[in-house]
Amino acid sequence: MKKETVLRALTELDSKAKKRKFEQSVELIINLSGMDPRKPGQQVDLKVELPHSTGKGEGKALLFAQSKPFIDAVKDDFSRVILEEEIPKLKKKDIAEILSYDVLLAEGPVMIPLTKYLGQELAPKGKLPKPVQPEPEKVRAELKKMKTRVRVTNRRGKGVPLIQVLVGKESMKPEELAENIIRVYSEVEKALPKQKQNIKSVFVKKTMSPVVRLQ
Repeated sequence: MKKETVLRALTELDSKAKKRKFEQSVELIINLSGMDPRKPGQQVDLKVELPHSTGKGEGKALLFAQSKPFIDAVKDDFSRVILEEEIPKLKKKDIAEILSYDVLLAEGPVMIPLTKYLGQELAPKGKLPKPVQPEPEKVRAELKKMKTRVRVTNRRGKGVPLIQVLVGKESMKPEELAENIIRVYSEVEKALPKQKQNIKSVFVKKTMSPVVRLQ
């Protein structure tokens, strides 16, 4: 997908979309061909890191940690910090809350008790935290990177063979939106069994606008 093609479509979208009293999101729709999302082998479920933050990426972050200086330095960057000694005492309601977080990080040594006490709950759901070193600047950089991540899947709904994903908001520069769209499209194409042959059509739209065809 060429950037010039995407930019032309975004210009057309701006001309067709009515101004609203709120900032609209920009969404990419990929219609699939020869794919049945009800079958495990034909499901797409990706985490794609976008070049530019949509402002609605994976933003709710949780840290498991043990080092007080490290915790003091980064606690304001996380929605919640769980101390190592608290892990064995966590109840079912705590685990349910943990599963609601988008980003989970854990100070390296804390992974041992975390896996022991929470592994059976978190691992099957793909929620085991990513281990990090107690280096505040590196952790902030990792958080920033993870907050540009979006889930791209055809598993939502009742077997509808399409992918619909937020790629930005209308206040973003067209070049930024185009680069996000191209990143999602390319990652989806690579993940499909027959790649481009499995893509029937591609559209872009705003929250309350007509769709504009990209291909």
